[in-house]
Amino acid sequence: MIRIGILGDIGSGKSHIARKFGYPVFNADLEVSKLYKTDRKTYNSLKKILPKYFHIFPIEKKEVSYAILDKESNLKKIVEIIHEKIRKKLKIFLKKNKNRKIVILDIPLLLENKINSRKDILVYIESNRLDILKRLKNRKKFNQKLFKKFKNIQLPLDYKKKKSKFIIKNDFTERTAAKYVKNILNEILK
Repeated sequence: MIRIGILGDIGSGKSHIARKFGYPVFNADLEVSKLYKTDRKTYNSLKKILPKYFHIFPIEKKEVSYAILDKESNLKKIVEIIHEKIRKKLKIFLKKNKNRKIVILDIPLLLENKINSRKDILVYIESNRLDILKRLKNRKKFNQKLFKKFKNIQLPLDYKKKKSKFIIKNDFTERTAAKYVKNILNEILK
């Protein structure tokens, strides 16, 4: 099985590009949302370490946001709990797709949390900074302060780019995305 890890800045189009490959995608953001909505153990763990912020199940994102913005150390505590669960979900995903030729890993903190393996093929999504900011501001519930907190726990983009075997210059058009993905798959599968 070939594992392709998608890297890039927040809002660079990683999830969109990941789906373009046409292979099973492990989308960590989607899995986190599911945990908040359906996993009472996650709620209990968060309530135990941060009782001031978590009051009802299912967990609402605004509670998570408030906890992160209120105190610097809260983000690290939340990430530790959530990423342990995400690792378990990833194992299940990989086992379920063990006979697939390729799987795509759309995990925002792939390198930061050492979830990748040495054999993973890393693809960096490069997007224009102004385009990213414009797109992020169009997202409902976009919070500039939250955005900065998440940026602070990420490795430098130059490092991620250097670690990647492929770079996609994402201009947010379907044609460009399809062309890059096709070229990458041709290179990997030859």
